[in-house]
Amino acid sequence: MNHYSVELQSVSKVFEHAGARWERVVAVDDVSIQLRKGELLTLLGPSGCGKTTTLRMIGGFEIPTRGDVLLEGKVITNLPPNRRDTAMVFQSYALFPHMTVFENVAYGLRMRKMGAGEIEDRVGRALTLVGLDGMERRPPGALSGGQQQRVALARALVVEPKVLLLDEPLSNLDAKLRAQMRIEIRKIQQSLGITSVYVTHDQEEAMGLSDWVAVMNSGHIEQIGTPMQAYARPATRFVADFMGKKTSFLPGVVVGADANETVVSVFDAVLPFRAVPGMLAGRNVELVVRPENVEVVASGQGGFPGRVVHAAYLGSQITYEIVVCGFTITAEVPNPEEREIFTRGNHVGVVLRTRSIHLLPQ
Repeated sequence: MNHYSVELQSVSKVFEHAGARWERVVAVDDVSIQLRKGELLTLLGPSGCGKTTTLRMIGGFEIPTRGDVLLEGKVITNLPPNRRDTAMVFQSYALFPHMTVFENVAYGLRMRKMGAGEIEDRVGRALTLVGLDGMERRPPGALSGGQQQRVALARALVVEPKVLLLDEPLSNLDAKLRAQMRIEIRKIQQSLGITSVYVTHDQEEAMGLSDWVAVMNSGHIEQIGTPMQAYARPATRFVADFMGKKTSFLPGVVVGADANETVVSVFDAVLPFRAVPGMLAGRNVELVVRPENVEVVASGQGGFPGRVVHAAYLGSQITYEIVVCGFTITAEVPNPEEREIFTRGNHVGVVLRTRSIHLLPQ
């Protein structure tokens, strides 16, 4: 029988607090996930959306109030963490400060009563994998944040778990190091073919790492899809807003549709968009306009007339905020040296790249 590597079946988690007043908090609400061997799923969402609680239920650090957790077809819902074939990389790294790098990585193997020779071999291989050769005898306090993160990753990988769980492991690093470590984690995960679940609030991190992204909000999953599906074809307004930076939402009305295109009235124009199944004439829609979907031209050269209210030169691009018919639209224009540059107060034309714009029913 072909089982999923990790499966959550209608899992919910309710926390009850009997402090000054009794409180009931639904942290995770009817979440179902199916993940095949070797895939990496990212749980993405804002603080308090339930993503870390979901991860902790897979690892056994929280027990679901309802539903089941399965590992390779076997129900592990009530098993403690040490009886699951999973390993967790924590946000804080959770390294033992009084132990060397070698001892930190070897800790899980010693708990499994493994022989000294095999421990030496496996720790050596794990440290080579994460690029920490020659640092075995150093204490964690003598390492940089990026090196400590690699030790935590090696400690999880050395026990050769069936599932690797990562709880915002890069959040304590600076932006440049985060980008580098994101690539390294993905390379290691793919080379080992290890099933992984990763938690982050950073959509760029999620898109750069994942086979699948589950966007969470208020304890439930709004959408599961590939990074491209979640970004380019969001299922809800929340996903559209969370997955993009400075996404603009514009109102429209469908005036016609066929198998090839959906025609929408936007402001005082009628524009063709990519065909959307089920979009009938008369339907109110919202245009999900990403900054890269907008072209800015000189006034009188086409597009909707607008006025620049903010312009920021960022080297490789200029970001504009432009008011069109009372709505503020954000545009990112690449290669600013090759085109006309506008400043605050300039009147411009705003051209929508409609083939890249997603339509959401209102």
